[in-house]
Amino acid sequence: MRSSRRAPHKYVALLLAGAALSLSGCGEKKPPAPPTPEAGYVVVQAKSVAMMIELPGRTSAYETSDVRPQVSGVIQARLFTEGSIVHKGETLYQIDPSLYRASVNQAQANLQSAQASREAAVVKADRYKPLAQMQAVAQQDYTDALAAARQASASVAQNAAALDTARINLRFTRVPAPITGRISRSLFTTGALVTSGQADPLTTIQRLDPIYVDVQQSSSDLLALRQSLASGGTTPSSTVVHLKLENGSDYPFAGTVEFAEEMVDPATGAVTLRARFPNPQGLLLPGMYVRAEFSQATTHNGILVPQAGVSRDMQGHATVMLVGPDNKAVSRAITADQTVGDSWLVTSGLKPGDKVIVEGLGKVKPGKPIQPVPAGSKPLPAPGGKNADKADKAAGHSAG
Repeated sequence: MRSSRRAPHKYVALLLAGAALSLSGCGEKKPPAPPTPEAGYVVVQAKSVAMMIELPGRTSAYETSDVRPQVSGVIQARLFTEGSIVHKGETLYQIDPSLYRASVNQAQANLQSAQASREAAVVKADRYKPLAQMQAVAQQDYTDALAAARQASASVAQNAAALDTARINLRFTRVPAPITGRISRSLFTTGALVTSGQADPLTTIQRLDPIYVDVQQSSSDLLALRQSLASGGTTPSSTVVHLKLENGSDYPFAGTVEFAEEMVDPATGAVTLRARFPNPQGLLLPGMYVRAEFSQATTHNGILVPQAGVSRDMQGHATVMLVGPDNKAVSRAITADQTVGDSWLVTSGLKPGDKVIVEGLGKVKPGKPIQPVPAGSKPLPAPGGKNADKADKAAGHSAG
């Protein structure tokens, strides 16, 4: 009886001892080492890169003209539609021509009177000439007759000029369009009295096709550009300009840079660059805010690095991770102050052939081993994955 009662206790003790041994064995087993992280890289190369800039600007009319009266009078009619396109020489206003027509008639009559007086004076001088030679009349009488004839001729010229002036003033009663363009609202109505030399224009005409865009660039940036061009590291680019409108959309037509002012605005410290754009649809209006994109210079040894591969510290200094010797990550400081599309333009710190890591940077540490693969490659099979299980099963069958 005693032996049968002790047997279960002995069996339990043996189980507890075995469990303790198994637990101690598990505690001594070391965890598996973490896998070496993959790092996708790109091989950088030097090439010619257009250095694009984006600057703010305002549109302005290609031509602007204030329509002003050149004679005084009452407006009889307005002969245009506000907001329409008018052509150079087209009559816009009709001023009462009555007084100016009368002035023309008077000047014409004065001219005819002067012409008649001239004829009489010339005939008298011609008649006195042979008589003076024969001493039939006094020489002084002939001299006076000749002078009178010349005065009469001068009077004819004066009256002819007065007639021309009267005709010009009569023509000015029809106020023409000085340029071709879109006309604004009329500031004077029919029946209003206008005067020559008045301060307020009757209306304004603007030519909007083509149209100007005035761009502002800081003088320091322009100075750096000119120094770079002088050093020979860059060459001037084309003058083609593209626009972004106020709503962020792209303007469908490209423009060209016309000139840059040779002076700096002391209030803003900026230089004005003027570009000209076609505007056949009238989409651009004077005074609109736009952003101009264009290349002022091209560098011939530029290195482009995708933005995903460039990191910056708290001070804004740029660094990249490279594939170093023995497949270890190496951190390197670079100079990258300008973007070109979706890449940074690196001006120092890299050389052609460097492998810049752009994928898997979250797991890469400087000086630690990595598995470098070309960027965009399929990930390597993970240890213990499906491929590893298949390999283990195949190894087991071969061993069996």
